[in-house]
Amino acid sequence: MRKNSNMRLESVAFLLTILSILSVAASIDDKCAACNAVAEELELGLSNEKPRNHLDMRHRLDSKGQRKGKVIDYRVSELRVVELLDGLCEKMQDYTLKKIDSTKQEWVKVDDWDNLTTDKQEARAYSKDISTYCGRLLEETEDELAESIKKGSVKVGEVSKVLCQDLSKHCSQTSGYHQTGSDDYDIHSEL
Repeated sequence: MRKNSNMRLESVAFLLTILSILSVAASIDDKCAACNAVAEELELGLSNEKPRNHLDMRHRLDSKGQRKGKVIDYRVSELRVVELLDGLCEKMQDYTLKKIDSTKQEWVKVDDWDNLTTDKQEARAYSKDISTYCGRLLEETEDELAESIKKGSVKVGEVSKVLCQDLSKHCSQTSGYHQTGSDDYDIHSEL
């Protein structure tokens, strides 16, 4: 009898775990605002890039002792894409949802979690939600985003358009509210 009740508890726990995982994926109500937050963080990475030399891939020697291989421009390299996207979703754990008024919320970067004036547990849950959303967003758009970065289509000031309108389609192309640079959407405002 006890074995059956333990199995039921384990089954219920398993189902609750599955439901909580699925609810996280659906917990982002405004995918456009969340996408813009991810785009803002990616744009920050682009603007903080240091100039880099070309990548020298001539590591082999031919029979005459001459180096073989290519020299690749860093701006179009896979290494640049990896460095820009690697850790992006972990950085999103510094974001949470801030209530502006009864109908409006925005994603904001938290500089100091200790000074947070809202419910910290709820704020941390939101940060996990946007980090999970970021992972799914990159999973869906990674190949196209990587190609856009290599082609030079992803520039400072245009990341939101490329990522949120063109690639993910999470933002409509006519909505001025969702475009980076709009006064209504300041991702870095203080809590």
